[in-house]
Amino acid sequence: MEINVMKINLYLSVIMALCFNILLIDQHFSEAKGDTIMKLSSPAFNDGDMIPVRYTCDGVDISPPLKWESVPEDTKSIALICDDPDAPAGTWVHWVYFDIPADTRGLPESIAPQEKPDNGGKQGINDFRRAGYGGPCPPGGTHRYYFKIYALETILNLPADTDKKQLLKAMKGHIIGQAELMGKYKR
Repeated sequence: MEINVMKINLYLSVIMALCFNILLIDQHFSEAKGDTIMKLSSPAFNDGDMIPVRYTCDGVDISPPLKWESVPEDTKSIALICDDPDAPAGTWVHWVYFDIPADTRGLPESIAPQEKPDNGGKQGINDFRRAGYGGPCPPGGTHRYYFKIYALETILNLPADTDKKQLLKAMKGHIIGQAELMGKYKR
C-alpha cells in the first residue's frame, strides 16, 4: 500500500511538472505571436543587391532612400546604423542616426550631413569622423553594407557626437523591434 502511494505521488509530481512546463511554453509562444516583424527596404536597391554608385564615394556620396513598415505601437523613436563588417581593420561605421520621430516610415534620398537634419532626429559620428552618412568606399573586393533600424520604447536624448558603440549601449533594453537591409558594393 505504501509503495502505491509513493508511485501515485511520483506520478502526480511528474504530471504537475509537465503541465507547468506546457503553460510556460504556451505563454512564450503567445508573446512571440504578438511581436511585430518590421521590414526595411530601399527603392534604390533590393536586399542583397549592389548599391548604386550614386550612394558611394565613387558617386555623389549621398544617403539612399529607405522605407520601413510594421513599427511596434509603443515605439517612441527610431535609430539607424549602417556598417561594413568586411572592412580590413574591422567593422566600419557609415551612419549613426537616432531619435528619429516614431511616426517616420522612411528617409528620403540625400539626408543632409548635419547633426540635426530637417526631418528630425540626430546624426551621430561615423568612422569617417563626421556627422551623417558616408557612403561605401571599399579599398578592394566586394563589401557588404548593413542598414539596421531599431524601434525603441524611449527617446535617447544623446549628444549629436554619439558614435555606434555609445548608441548601442544606450539602446540596450529599449529595443522593441528591428529590421535589416544589406547591400553590396565593389570598386
